[in-house]
Amino acid sequence: MAEDIPVEATRIDPKLLEILVCPLTKGRLDYDVERQELISRQAKLAYPIRDGIPIMLPEEARPLTD
Repeated sequence: MAEDIPVEATRIDPKLLEILVCPLTKGRLDYDVERQELISRQAKLAYPIRDGIPIMLPEEARPLTD
């Protein structure tokens, strides 16, 4: 399935990743390339990335399960 996604849509600018933080905890985010999500381990949320744009709204985030 990842083969169908254009490479440009799967890249996040590294500078953007350096400045983005979780809107709830203000903590660091990990980038999951395969799922196209930014992970907040503190908040236990995964924020989606759509068309190369991080959606940093808690109501749009997926809860992480242990």
